[in-house]
Amino acid sequence: MATRLPRVLLRAEGSAVAVAAIALYFHAGFPWWLLVALALAPDLSMAGYLAGQAFGAAAYDAAHTYVLPVALAGVGVIVGAETAVELGLIWLTHIGVDRAVGYGLKYPSSFKDTHLQRV
Repeated sequence: MATRLPRVLLRAEGSAVAVAAIALYFHAGFPWWLLVALALAPDLSMAGYLAGQAFGAAAYDAAHTYVLPVALAGVGVIVGAETAVELGLIWLTHIGVDRAVGYGLKYPSSFKDTHLQRV
């Protein structure tokens, strides 16, 4: 059990982020159709693998770390830019769902090698 605990906690963390982002998204009155339309947009970063394994992992990881969407949404809140908040919440939803189902940040060794597990 102890060896599985970090994986369980990381998946729970992803679920919490996704649920919170969705709740905030709808609480703000943003349209459901845009959430659906853009939910998979961060996965376009997989196109980076066309330039090689290391570049692909870096591109994927840049689009799948919480840092950028939190910064985007935070700046949006501070300056009153609803579109930035909206896009940040959609992006956080995507990453949270990915983590909840076991997709993690990629290592340059293989697309299947992630910080959560080998998929």
